[in-house]
Amino acid sequence: MQVYDIAIIGAGPAGTMAAIRSGQLEKNILLIERNNSIGRKILLSGKGRCNVTNILSLEEFITKFGRRGAFLRSAFSKFFNQELIDFFKAKGLDLKVERQGRVFPVTDRAASIVEVLMRYLLENKVTIVYATEVIEIKKEKNSFRLFFAGGRQTAARRVILATGGSSFSFTGSRGNGFTIARKVGHTIVPLMPGLVPLRTEEAWVKGLQGLTLKNIRLTFTAGNKKITSDIGELLFTHFGVSGPLILDLSSSVLELFERDKKVSLCIDLKPGLTPVQLEDRLLREFRDSGGKNIKNVLKGILPLKLIEVFVNLLRLDYNKKSNQVTKEERRAMVSLLKSFCLRITGSLPIEEAMVTCGGVSTKEIDPRTMESRFVAGLYFAGEIIDASASSGGYNLQQAFSTGYLAGESAAVSMKTSGHQDTRTPGHQDTRTPGHQDTRTPGHQDTRTPGHQVTRTPGHQDTRSPGHQVTRKRTSPFFSLVTL
Repeated sequence: MQVYDIAIIGAGPAGTMAAIRSGQLEKNILLIERNNSIGRKILLSGKGRCNVTNILSLEEFITKFGRRGAFLRSAFSKFFNQELIDFFKAKGLDLKVERQGRVFPVTDRAASIVEVLMRYLLENKVTIVYATEVIEIKKEKNSFRLFFAGGRQTAARRVILATGGSSFSFTGSRGNGFTIARKVGHTIVPLMPGLVPLRTEEAWVKGLQGLTLKNIRLTFTAGNKKITSDIGELLFTHFGVSGPLILDLSSSVLELFERDKKVSLCIDLKPGLTPVQLEDRLLREFRDSGGKNIKNVLKGILPLKLIEVFVNLLRLDYNKKSNQVTKEERRAMVSLLKSFCLRITGSLPIEEAMVTCGGVSTKEIDPRTMESRFVAGLYFAGEIIDASASSGGYNLQQAFSTGYLAGESAAVSMKTSGHQDTRTPGHQDTRTPGHQDTRTPGHQDTRTPGHQVTRTPGHQDTRSPGHQVTRKRTSPFFSLVTL
C-alpha cells in the first residue's frame, strides 16, 4: 500500500489551500473529496459571486469571530487577505472591493475562484480522488490508516481534516468530520446553525413573503438580554424572516433562544426619526391628505404590502379618514412604527444554514500549527473548527488561512526518507504565490541517503543565472485515482 506524505480530507476552500501549500513544499499529497468536483460550497457563496475575503485590518477581522478570534491570530498572520488577493492575482484573476469591504472576483463568478484553485492543484501535482468518503482514521506508529466507505484503505504520515461543517449538506458537508474527530478523542462543541433564516410565530408573515424592508434596525429581547443590529435590510419569508441583518445575528439569537424560548424581534421601521419627529411627520401627512383614508396616507410611509398588516395590528378601520384619527391612535401608530414586533420560534435546520457554529474545540488545537493537541500528525482546517463569523468574507478567509497554515505545518513537520530536514522551527518558504516549479520530469537525484551539503561559510554559488534545479518530484503529475 502506498503511504502518502499528507492526506487531506475535504476539497473545499480549506482542504484545497492545505493541499496547494503542502504541495508547494514538495510533499506527496492525496486530496480526498466525496463529491465529483472541488469547491462545491464556494460556488454557492456570495449568491454565486463568491465573497472571498474582506479588507478589514487584522484586529478588526479577529473581532468578527468573537471569543474565538484570538485562536485565529496565527493563521491570519501567516496568510491574510492581501496574501489571498495576491494568490489569485498571480494566476490572472483580479479581485474587487465592494461595500463594507467585501472582496469579489472581477468576473462576478464564483467558478473563477474554483478554476484558479484547480490550476494550483495541477501545478503542484496533487493527487485527487473524487466520490470517496473517509469514514474513520486510525493512528499507527508513524502514520495513519484511512478507511473509506466500501472497505478500501490508504495510508499517510500526516492527515488534515478539512471536511467542513453540517451546513448546506447537499454540497457534501454532512458532519462526518466531527464523527472522525470524536473517535480519535476530540471534543465537539455542540453544533448550531449560523447565517440562517429564523422562524416566527405570526401567521401573517406568510402574506408578506418576498417583502424587503430597507433602512431598518432590529432588537432581539429575551428577559433582560438584548441584541441590537446596525441599520440594514430584512426579508420576510413564508415561515419568518431572513435577509442580511437576520443572517448575521442568527447564531447569537439562537444562543438566546436556547436559554429562554421567549425571544421577541422588534423592528424599528424608522430608525432615523425619534418618536417626536415621527409624530410630527404623521400630523403633517394627515393635515395635508385632504381627508384621504388611512391606507392612502400610509403609502408615503410604509410599503404597500405592509400597510394592511400594520392597520390590522392597530385594530383600526382600514378605510378610516385620516382627519378622523384620534391623538391616541396616532401615538399608537408611532409606537408600532418604532417597535413592530414578532415572536421568534427557532430557525431552519442546520442542514439549510450557510455556516456551522460549533465544531472541534479550539482548546484542543495548537493555534500556531493547527495540529491536534491529542493526536500528533493530525491537523484541522476550516469550518470543522469551532470558529465562525458573520457574513462578509470572514469565514472563507478563515478557511483559506487555517488551510494554508495546516498544510505548511504538516509539510514542515516531516522528514523525508534518508534526508535530514535542517530547517529551523518557524522556517518561512519565501516563494511567492504562483511560484513555478521548473524541475524537469525524469531527473534522478543521485545523492546517497544521508548525504550532507557541506558548503563552507561564505561559499559563493557560481551557477549562471537561469540555471534550473531539476530534482525529481516524488508525486505523479496530477492523477485521478480510484482507490
